[in-house]
Amino acid sequence: MKNPFFKYLILSILFILIAEIFKKAIHFDYLPFHSFSEQLISKQIENFIGFQKKRQWIGYVFIPVILLIKTMLIATILYIGLTFSDRELKFYRLWDAVIKAECIFLLVPVFKIIWFYFFQTSYSLKDIQNFYPLSALNIIEYKELQKWSIYPLQILNLFELTYIIYLAHQVGHLTNTNTDNGLKIVGYSYVHALLLWVITIMFFTRNYY
Repeated sequence: MKNPFFKYLILSILFILIAEIFKKAIHFDYLPFHSFSEQLISKQIENFIGFQKKRQWIGYVFIPVILLIKTMLIATILYIGLTFSDRELKFYRLWDAVIKAECIFLLVPVFKIIWFYFFQTSYSLKDIQNFYPLSALNIIEYKELQKWSIYPLQILNLFELTYIIYLAHQVGHLTNTNTDNGLKIVGYSYVHALLLWVITIMFFTRNYY
């Protein structure tokens, strides 16, 4: 399958399916009863859940749109990063490589399902929102942290590291060089862009939340 658009469609469907399995496995629709029971009356929570179910189709659209924006943006960043080397690639080949690498993040919700279904069977909405498997945040109790420090600790995870290494391998292969050269390109482009994104999120979280 050489067309990256079909790979993108399949990846979008897989993300949607896993998201639905995740919601069913952790009984996501009923978490507001436990999380907001002190602030809201039962009728208000029921109305909120009913509203969520009616607007469920938005989530089906939201996932592929965000995935498209993310993969296209990363491919663009890598394409710009190639200007600092003597190699040239067509944009669709970089997008194809990014989509392949994005498959790694399918494991994140799978790990979450396993964790909350088998291990941490008592949890709140905040526990699910702040949990990121195999991340630095798992080492520290998130309740003791400032809100602005949670996101960078979530990003510091083994999935992201594997993503960077795999992406570097793909870029090295596509440029007919090696993973070390691909790592330089990914480091100069994607990793710097990721750091800028994390700093931006930290800034807005610290100043506006």
